[in-house]
Amino acid sequence: MFKDVPYDQYMTEVTQKLSSGGVFLTVKGEKLNTMTIGWGLIGHMWGKPIFIVPVRKSRFTYGLIEKSSEFTVSIPFDGLKKELALCGSRSGRDMDKFKEFGLTPVDGKVINTPVIEQCNLHYECKIVYKQEMQPDYLDLEYDEKWYGNKDYHTLYFGEIVACYVKV
Repeated sequence: MFKDVPYDQYMTEVTQKLSSGGVFLTVKGEKLNTMTIGWGLIGHMWGKPIFIVPVRKSRFTYGLIEKSSEFTVSIPFDGLKKELALCGSRSGRDMDKFKEFGLTPVDGKVINTPVIEQCNLHYECKIVYKQEMQPDYLDLEYDEKWYGNKDYHTLYFGEIVACYVKV
């Protein structure tokens, strides 16, 4: 069972999880896939709550999200460290991560992309904008530290259309 909550009620927990192990980004296309992300932002733009998620072009999820109009972010408050580590190091090209790692997809409330049942907090997002990173505008120190292989992110801006916790 889930309870709707304001999108910004758990900002501290989301920021902490992003910086210490990550959260699950799920996309449904010709295949359902989830990956671990350790970067992201929640804020307010265009009069709407927005969750920005970065995805590198080399990732399997990139091909899925490019053809999608939505994504979900599922956050475990505790546990799932092993699953987060595995989903961040294995590709959905080669396996069904849900089956392999014992994750259970549950239908979203508003969109067609599922959330992960074992998680406590869920965001359903409709993509309203995307932007490929422009290396010429990136601080050189950041470029050298994070993009030595030139595998830049595309940023996906998702309007948060539902936010809820497991009760």
